[in-house]
Amino acid sequence: MGIVDEDVVRVREASDLVAIVGQYVQLRRVGRRFTGLCPFHSEKSPSFSVNAEQGLYYCFGCQAKGDAITFVREMEHLDFVGAVEWLAGRAGITLRYTERNESEGRRRRAELVDALARAVEWYHERLRTGADAGPARGYLRSRGLGADEVATYRLGWAPDGWDELARALRLPDDVLRDAGLGFVNRRGRQQDAFRARLLFPIFDVGGDPVGFGGRILPGGEGPKYKNTQESPLYAKSRILYGLNWAKAAIVEADEVVVCEGYTDVIGFAAAGVPRAVATCGTALTESHVQVLRKFARRVVLAFDADSAGQAAAERFYEWERRFEIDVAVADLPAGVDPADLARRDPVALAAAVAGAKPFLRFRLDRVLGAADLTSVEGRARAAETALAVVAEHPSDLVRDQYLMDVADHLRIEVDRLRAGLAGAGRAGSGRPGPTGPTRPAASRAPARDSAALEALRLAIHHPEAIAGLIDTSLFADETQAAAHAALAAGGTVHDAIERAEPEAAELLQRLAVEDTDVDAVDVASLLVAEATERALDDLEAEARHAEDPLAYAAAHAWLKLRLDELREPATSRSALEQLVAWLTDRALGD
Repeated sequence: MGIVDEDVVRVREASDLVAIVGQYVQLRRVGRRFTGLCPFHSEKSPSFSVNAEQGLYYCFGCQAKGDAITFVREMEHLDFVGAVEWLAGRAGITLRYTERNESEGRRRRAELVDALARAVEWYHERLRTGADAGPARGYLRSRGLGADEVATYRLGWAPDGWDELARALRLPDDVLRDAGLGFVNRRGRQQDAFRARLLFPIFDVGGDPVGFGGRILPGGEGPKYKNTQESPLYAKSRILYGLNWAKAAIVEADEVVVCEGYTDVIGFAAAGVPRAVATCGTALTESHVQVLRKFARRVVLAFDADSAGQAAAERFYEWERRFEIDVAVADLPAGVDPADLARRDPVALAAAVAGAKPFLRFRLDRVLGAADLTSVEGRARAAETALAVVAEHPSDLVRDQYLMDVADHLRIEVDRLRAGLAGAGRAGSGRPGPTGPTRPAASRAPARDSAALEALRLAIHHPEAIAGLIDTSLFADETQAAAHAALAAGGTVHDAIERAEPEAAELLQRLAVEDTDVDAVDVASLLVAEATERALDDLEAEARHAEDPLAYAAAHAWLKLRLDELREPATSRSALEQLVAWLTDRALGD
């Protein structure tokens, strides 16, 4: 199931990659390409390049690569079909699907999203103008949320009636149910899912409404918060409130702040920290982290991360290793929600994020800050607690660094702490001692020191100039030869990348964003000269082991003469063509 191939090609060709990337990255033209800071990793010097003509991008720092579809998938966290649909909507292209079931699935999703969008607006208007919403408006004002916040976050009010939304929207039973807006009761009548609650619409990363978080007003009956039930659109283990608004700021800062409440997200934005998101009534999950890793490598926890103890620590350290992220904790005042602090002291809230500490540092500071350092017994108890905290970290090197800090703070010999850690700290953890993999250092763009690479660049950017001058057999490197073979098979550069083996595809992707203005004949001559020198070496080796060495003399002399002619302007073109033909025939004969 999927989109018709011809439509995918139409979308790709109609997509202006420079304009699309420019929504997320400031690009600067350099020759025929565009460069900027990579949106997929943190860097200070631009290593991200875009080829506008071929519609391809490549980062020399983290090796991110792809076309407009790939870029949208990564930035908007969409699947392939979703990314093509995103681009098709931008380009005004109507898509066709390969199977009816696929079309039906997309139609159904659109139907549910439309129902939720209508509900968002109905609830929002009810909050703004409904007489019964007066207490809700008063509560929002008491929390420092005025008309601007109500409009920006599309806050709403669910009235206390049993079926007011259902009667207003008149949705089919199955749509009302699958959108999470209501259900059919025992009497066979539609009934609203939310009643007498302040509603926070929840959007997916692309901005489509997928559910609601409903808060009871102070003094009301029922649980404080009620979220949309799991539905075809809403999965609380993956959805993060506010990501649709915050994603650009998250990418720019390479940092995301994770909190627990909807009003916390709004408070962070008001305090000048617009990169906050919230879990929707659940703890931070691995699926959440997988989503966030698409946007940032630093995750700042803005809730009481210490309260979950070792179980949380094991998850955080595992996520740091597996997803190559850094988990830090904002040291907020005890018992104070970010939303309250944003209203009372927004500068302090922003400072807590700016001064966020690594998770282990945060936990140790809590332990040492509460320790009684005036007695030997107090220091010993603090050491035991600190050892238990340090033991949770999987890296030997990290543990030892923190042990030295603890030893200095408690005035205890570090070797005593090391012995205690080895004897007891890791006995029950079940984790191996070696550290996790280190991150690879950022690579640089390769130097232009290879005729083979320049020939491939020409084959990508100026195929008409190099046509007939080179052959795949001229490339000594297997990956370069495979890349040229993929190009020589015909079609577009996209086609070549798709048909090539992974290493060759990677090479083509990288070269596609590198300009070249060299002369095609000069490059071909260098490449052919190198191939001819290798052929001469082979002939000499064969002659040394042959029964009749003189049988190789004629070919050897002919190649030497052609090489001399290749170096002379008047005869270079003719010599080039003759050598290419000879080398190609030799390769075919082998």
